[in-house]
Amino acid sequence: MKIIKALSATALALALAAPAVAGPDDDNLMINGDLNMVTETAAPDHLGGALGSTIYSGWRFRTDETQSLQTDDFDNPAMLFIDQAMDLFNTVDGTEGKSCASCHDGPEQFAGLAATMPKVIDGKLVVMEDLLNGHRAKAMGAEPWKWSGDEMQSMVALIGLQSRGMPVNVAIDGPAAPFWEQGKEMYYTRYGQLELSCANCHEDNWGNMIRADHLSMGQINGFPTYRLKQAKLISKHNRFRGCIRDTMAETFAEGSDEFRALELYVQSRGNGLSVETPAVRQ
Repeated sequence: MKIIKALSATALALALAAPAVAGPDDDNLMINGDLNMVTETAAPDHLGGALGSTIYSGWRFRTDETQSLQTDDFDNPAMLFIDQAMDLFNTVDGTEGKSCASCHDGPEQFAGLAATMPKVIDGKLVVMEDLLNGHRAKAMGAEPWKWSGDEMQSMVALIGLQSRGMPVNVAIDGPAAPFWEQGKEMYYTRYGQLELSCANCHEDNWGNMIRADHLSMGQINGFPTYRLKQAKLISKHNRFRGCIRDTMAETFAEGSDEFRALELYVQSRGNGLSVETPAVRQ
């Protein structure tokens, strides 16, 4: 096992040393023929030029076949989970005999929310999953959903869909500042036997081909995203966990304070891009 890990580390190091360059394409993302998405915009000032002058959505790094699935909701496989979430929205659950619809007129009420998440509420950094499980506990008397379970991520996608096309605009100052700094530190921390940070791939090597993977800037404006290789919606924290695990390190748990802070920082790197939820990726 140690030999295999050593060989894997050496192979990845060699791949990083001499990657093939293939930057983002010039395609335009328009959904359903009328919703034009911003997939390229000026880099936020707070990045200090780390990504150059322009940021790109991960959609721009995908194959034509994968890109096409996101241009029409009839072809987008994530919409099956949106339908499930609509059923859940109207389903009574818990000791209070209530559903989401008992308190909210419809998911349309949440337009704009996903574009500003995570945010600090009562001194605590919260993400969408926190809001949903909080509602289930307090208003419905229902058991919490599993973080990366289909119920949770379907509902996160449904709420996020209401902000689709709006610009990501998360606050990083005021009460959010210390959490943002924590997330930034994590982003640049090298983990595992491979000693790789998020920045090594998504800042130093974006646009490069490493084996069969076309590295993007690691934007999360499309999450939860439908990953074709897993045939399901994938949460932000699930993706974080997978990336750190791939460095051959012990990773943080989904829903941990560490991943909440990392989510805030990574989301802020995409300020100005359109919310694409639910996106489709390979």
